[in-house]
Parts: sequence; C-alpha cells; structure tokens
Amino acid sequence: MDQMTPKQIVQELDKYIIGQQEAKKAVAVALRNRYRRSKLSEELKEDVTPKNIIMKGPTGVGKTEIARRLARLVRAPFVKVEATKYTEVGYVGRDVESMIRDLVEQSIRMVKAEKFENVKQQATKNANTKIRDIMYAKSTLVKSEEPDNYKEVLFNEIAEGKHDDEVIEMEIVEAPKALEIMAGGQDSNLTEMFSGFLPKRKRVRKMTVATARKHIVDEESSKLIDMDAVNEEGINRAEQEGIIFIDEIDKIAMTRGNGSGPDVSREGVQRDILPFVEGCNVTTKYGTIRTDYILFIAAGAFHIAKVEDLIPELQGRFPIRVDLESLTQKDFLKILTQPKNAITKQHIELLKVDNINLSFDEEALGEIAKIAELENNTKENIGARRLYTIMEKLLEEISFEASGDHPVVDVKVTKEFVTRVLGKTLKEHDLSKYIM
Repeated sequence: MDQMTPKQIVQELDKYIIGQQEAKKAVAVALRNRYRRSKLSEELKEDVTPKNIIMKGPTGVGKTEIARRLARLVRAPFVKVEATKYTEVGYVGRDVESMIRDLVEQSIRMVKAEKFENVKQQATKNANTKIRDIMYAKSTLVKSEEPDNYKEVLFNEIAEGKHDDEVIEMEIVEAPKALEIMAGGQDSNLTEMFSGFLPKRKRVRKMTVATARKHIVDEESSKLIDMDAVNEEGINRAEQEGIIFIDEIDKIAMTRGNGSGPDVSREGVQRDILPFVEGCNVTTKYGTIRTDYILFIAAGAFHIAKVEDLIPELQGRFPIRVDLESLTQKDFLKILTQPKNAITKQHIELLKVDNINLSFDEEALGEIAKIAELENNTKENIGARRLYTIMEKLLEEISFEASGDHPVVDVKVTKEFVTRVLGKTLKEHDLSKYIM
C-alpha cells in the first residue's frame, strides 16, 4: 500500500469520505512523498522532511477522518491529540512531549501485534499443550483404563474447541498495578519504571478453557518474539512513518487584543509544540526518537481565531493549508448512501439482529439530507454529525419496539414517514436533546 499513487490514495479515501478533494489531494501527496523519500540516497534523504498540513473547516466535515483513514491505508502509527489538553511547561496537566510518547506506544503496539500474528500458530499449539497437561493431570480416568493415545486424542479435542466451555484451574501472573505518582495525574515514564520493580504476584484462577487459551497464547507469544527488536522497529516506524493529528489548534491561537487573563498560556503551548514540529530528540522508555520525519496534521474550525494568529514560527512549520467546505444537501445525500460505512447501512445491519428488514426509498433519503442542511444552516453547524442526530430521532420508535421475538418484518422508510416523525423538527428545528 505504501506504493500507491496520489490518485489511488484519493480513490481509497473516497470510499469513506465525501467531497473535500483539496484536503484529500494534500494528504495523498504528503503520503506519496514519504515513499519517494525512501528511494533517495541516504545523504539526500536526511534533508527531505515532511510538509506538514493545516486543515481549516467546521466540525464534522471530515478533517479527522481523512487523517485517520490515511494512516490506516499504509498501517502507519497514528495518534489524535487535542491542543487544548496541553498546558505550558510549569502548569499542571499533560505536557506536549506526551504526544510523541503516545505515538511510540501506538507504534510498538502495532509492531507487537504483527509479530504476535506471525507466531500465533506456534503459540496456540503451545497453549493447547499446556491446557492438555492441566486437564490430563486432573483426569478421573484410571491410568490402566486410558487408551494408549489418550494424550494425543485430548490434545486434538482441545485444538478443535470441544472443551472450550469446560472450567479448569490455572496459575496466572497478575500485572502490578500502576502507581499514581505524579501530581494531577500527569503522565510520565516514571510510572512504568517503578512498576517494573514491583513484584509480580501469581494466583490460581478458575476459567474456561477458551479464556485460559487466550492467557497462555499471550504469554507464549511474548516468549517467541524478541521484544528488543520489536521496540527498535517500533521506534523506527514512529520516526519514519508516524502521523500526529493535532485537533483544535485554533483554540490555542492568540486572537488580537487577547494577551492576558485565562488565555495567557496559549502562546506558551504553541512554543512547546514548536520544537517537536521542527525536529528534536525525545527520550521514551523504549529509547530515543527523532521527530524530524513525523508528519504533523493540524486542524481547527478557526471561527474566531485565524491561522495567522498562530505564532509565525509555528505557521512556518505548516506550509500546506487547505480549506474544507461546509456540507450541502447533495453531500448529505451521498454520505447517507455511498461510503462503505454509511450510517444507513449501519442501522440496517443493527436492526437485522432483531428481525427487522429496514430499507429507505430515494425520496426519504433526500428529505433527510434536506433536513440536515436546514438544521446546520439555522443552528450550530456540526457537519455530518447532524445525520446521527436526525437518524436517531427518525428510528427511535422502531429501535425501541424491535425485540427479535417476532418473525422477520419489512420496514420501509418513506418520505411520508420522515415528514410525520420529523414534522416538528421541520417547523421548530428542535433536536437539541440529541446534541451533545
């Protein structure tokens, strides 16, 4: 997937996100440039850094989803952070450096999961062998009555899942509880470091064979992989392929004439973010990571503050700026039907569980899209999230009455049904109780 062309990347994003072609092109080029950089000489590669992106647009138009789907396309380590959660150094709260540590943690988990998958077959075999030994030791058969191949038969039955619901006793190692040693819950590598010195307790627990297998597979997988190699690869992947999405960056922008009061630390947070975007070394419990080649994507509505209100140094580190457009009725109609994870498809599958065959006619979908645009224009513009509000209200009674205790029932949502259920909405535009 890392060799996809920008056009192919946009085509993949189109499967989940409607519109916003400018933003899709920007992230597609940024991703392709990573592949291009990997083909350069080591000397030149050192000087080529990612061109970070700022996305400007109202909430619910796809900013986060574009970045998240981009990372999934190439299995790149990805973390989403909110700029408002950070505080300037010296204040109680999360420090900006934690976003880099979070990225490394995510990268390590990804590499570990891949390595686990490679040894899963052997780890499962070892787990079934241990379970067989536990069950054999507790066997009520007299040794003389056992078939010659009893152990082999028992192993095969366990592997086939025939004993998954049986309860056995097994000794497990309990992980030590993390210590809350930092004031205000501030995150730190010290917590993990001290946890490593705590004694690990063992205790016997009763559990089903299926549950026991999961515990043992995890233990056996850890024995079969080289964790030092996992950590090294995880750090390298975070350095070279990591993506950090900084949301609500407009909330830490200093609006003109607002240089005092409760917002005084906003510029401090920007200055704390700056070194990581510029490129620096960060020490984590897994080793040191360079941030020079991490792709940073920032986003914000910028209703009050402007991009120009960010400190000049930070602006300079986000050379690519894209505007995301507000969603129209046509966009809402496409969102209802085209994406692979369209909200209508989700509700159809959910209600199938309770023997309801739900369907929507075209006029009904058009009416829903019309209401969504109307609500966003007359109230707060919450983008595609407005559809969740409307769909929950529209299907509330059907979802409440469905129980699965009846034969399969066909339910078709028509324009008349939408008008009847949401008639009050059309008149008063009142969906406030469904908006969080």
